[in-house]
Formats: sequence, structure tokens, C-alpha cells
Amino acid sequence: MVKNYIFLLLLLLLSVSAKAQFIPLSETSEISIITIGPGAELYDKFGHSAFRIQDSLNGVDVVFNYGVYDFNTPNFYTKFAQGKLLYQLGVSYYQPFFESYVAQNRWVKEQTLNLNYTEKQAVSDFLWNNARPENKKYKYDFFFDNCATKIRDVVQEVLGNKLEFKEDHIKEERTFRQLIQQNLEWNTWGSMGIDIALGAVIDRKAKPIEYQFLPDYVYEGAANAVIKRNGTSENLVKQTTVLFENTPTPTENNFLLSPFFILGLLGLLIVFVTYRDYKNNTRSRYLDTSIFVFTGLIGIFLLLLWFATDHTATAYNYNLLWAFPISIVVIFAISKVNVSPKLKRYISFLLLLLVLLTIHWITGVQVFAIALLPLLIALAVRYVYVVYFIGRR
Repeated sequence: MVKNYIFLLLLLLLSVSAKAQFIPLSETSEISIITIGPGAELYDKFGHSAFRIQDSLNGVDVVFNYGVYDFNTPNFYTKFAQGKLLYQLGVSYYQPFFESYVAQNRWVKEQTLNLNYTEKQAVSDFLWNNARPENKKYKYDFFFDNCATKIRDVVQEVLGNKLEFKEDHIKEERTFRQLIQQNLEWNTWGSMGIDIALGAVIDRKAKPIEYQFLPDYVYEGAANAVIKRNGTSENLVKQTTVLFENTPTPTENNFLLSPFFILGLLGLLIVFVTYRDYKNNTRSRYLDTSIFVFTGLIGIFLLLLWFATDHTATAYNYNLLWAFPISIVVIFAISKVNVSPKLKRYISFLLLLLVLLTIHWITGVQVFAIALLPLLIALAVRYVYVVYFIGRR
């Protein structure tokens, strides 16, 4: 975290004034796409993209970075949680930008674009104008409006019908969720958290052009794109350069701290207590109360993500079928020694929701985190027993 704050401070101190640098390019200028590889932290796992404008005759070598946000924004964390935080286009000198990613051991590649002078000037004008204070902010969306999609959109905006993104480099159809998860290890808290927080809307197949919400696919898309001029097609990228090749570092995943292991232990505990209750003809009301509090609070959180935020990817989240928010309302009823027979209907309803979840999973309506399986099985076992226990009384 300290490194990231230092990096942001560096970018702030070395930021370039758009007004001061709004000058015509020389004939020898170059415009390129910079792609950065994944980092160690969860928010770095997907890589990064930026534009570079290099003009040695005018002494210009700057980077346009659409992944900047202002920590001084009023109610910063509230706006971030609500999906209302505005990101912005930042302009900084290239060298410190490059060195910051070298220090993080993240590979850096550059694709020099095959643009004529008029096209280069048009891209430059667009970026400098976009960097003005009144234009630089935009509402971030992880899938449809982020630092990577901006690269694609700017090139499309400037080149118009001359530009064609070919699709033959996409060999397999993938959903948005699959595209995210290919950057993550499945048995990590980050991967599981993403699968729980994001809804069924990301389980549809992404169009090839939509793959470019990820920097790797911006890189591949640009490499396979063409510009049509005077009845001929030319490659959009005229030269690719590896600016820094990182040293791969082994990932250290402690299985004993992984979600599958932790939730597996929790699931075994629930099944063990349920078996003991069955043998003793009793019911551990503290366990049932804990389950209702745990699943109810998660359900309320997911419900708020769906209806109380501007996040588009958290809608239609069927994790609510196991994390049902209404359980919070009945915690006092389930915590009693002698529960009402009416509660049997509610717990039977929770069982039905788990069946619906299974159907949704099998049919592909929504894919759920594999690490949740031990917990889901344990919940089903517990609910069956509680229905049986209440029915006998």
C-alpha cells in the first residue's frame, strides 16, 4: 500500500499541465499503446493500459492514464462503494511512470501505432482536450468504461470507419466472469469475493470487442486491427517493443488459509453439530442463530449492491438464494428453545432456494464460487435436519 501511495504522489508531483503542453506535434512524433502486466495485489491482477506520446523535437514524452482517481474526493469511500466515484485522465511524464512499474516487477510492452501525421495530431488533440479539468473526469465501470476500454474508444473515436478490429484472434467464447477469473486463482478470497459480489449479468458471453475491458485484450485487439486507407489495409500497430521483461515470482498460496479449506472446516463443523443433535434429539439453537445472522448480513450487503449502488455488474445476483436477507428478521424466532411450528415453512423455503440455486448453476444462469460448495452442502444438511426436528415436536 505504501508503494502505491508513493506512486500516486509521484504522478501528482510530476503531472503535466494540459494547457502548457497543448502544442502541435512534429513529423517525427510517435503515439503508442502501453500495456502493463499484472501485479501482486488484487486490484493489479488485471494489468493496466495507457497512451504514450513521444516527440523528441518538442521535448515531449508523456503518458495519458485513464486510471487515476482523487483521494481527496468528498465521501471518497462511500462513493466508491456506491459506484459513483469519478475516475479521471491523468497526464504524467513517461520515465517515472515506467520506472514505477519496473519497481513493481510488472512487464511493460509498447505498441507503436501506424498513424500518419494527421491521425497522430488528431489523437494528440483528443487526449489533451480530454485532459482539461472540465473534461478529464468520467464515471468508472469495470467492464464498459475503464482504463483499458478508453484506449479502444479513443482510437475508434479518432479513426472512425478507417479502423477495423478483427475478431479471429479470439479462439474461444467466454463470459465476462470467465474473463475475470482467468486472471485469478480460484481458491483465493479475492476470486471468491468477486464471484459472490457480482451477479448473473456477467455470465453472458462477451462479444470479441467487449473483451477489451482487460488490458491483455486491448493489446491483442490492437495487434490484430487494421487501418483502411486508399482501398488497402495496413496494420494498426507498426512496431511492438518489450520495454521491460519481469522476473516471474512464484505465488505463495497457503491452502490452510484458503477459502475452500476454511469453509470446508466450517461446513464439517455444521454437519458434525447436526449429527450430534440428531443423536441427542436436540437442536443447537446457537448454531442456527449464527447461520441466520451470517447469511442474512451477507444477503443485505448483496441486496444493497444490487439496488442501492450504480454498479452495473452487481445486478441479478442469485447468491441471494443462499444468503437470504430475510433471515435477519427471524433470528429471534430461531434463537428460542421452543421454536414456532410456523418456522418450519420458512426453513423449507430456504431449502427450496438452495434447490433453485443448484438449478441456476447447472443451467448456467449464474456461476457460483466453487469454494462455497462445502458451506452450501452443510447449509442444506442443517436445514433438512431443522425441518425434521421441528416437525417432530
